[in-house]
Amino acid sequence: MPFAAITYDIKPGCEKELTEIFGNFRRVRGSSVTDEAGKEAGTILATAVFLRDDTLVRVIEYTGDLDAVARHMANQPGVREVERKLKPYLTRPRDTDTPEGFVATFRRSLLTTVAEISARG
Repeated sequence: MPFAAITYDIKPGCEKELTEIFGNFRRVRGSSVTDEAGKEAGTILATAVFLRDDTLVRVIEYTGDLDAVARHMANQPGVREVERKLKPYLTRPRDTDTPEGFVATFRRSLLTTVAEISARG
């Protein structure tokens, strides 16, 4: 299963607030991802968030089309709420108020995959 990781440039010293924001995250309604035509395009299997100093990283394990995953995330109420709550802690603004802005920001924030290794069959 592939992974994607996106970064956030944040103000240092906000660990408590950021932990609270992600700790209260409202999960998506389901793991199934559809494309713009409504056809199944993948699934979101898991997410994790990591923080050190002025960098926050969200890792997403998924199947299928990553663009469809980004569009799906852009329309999830919990994701939109987190993005809104993160704004005061960002050192670089993110245009995530619209699905189009979220997807563009997602692409710009995406880390390059160097290796993926799994013990799963």
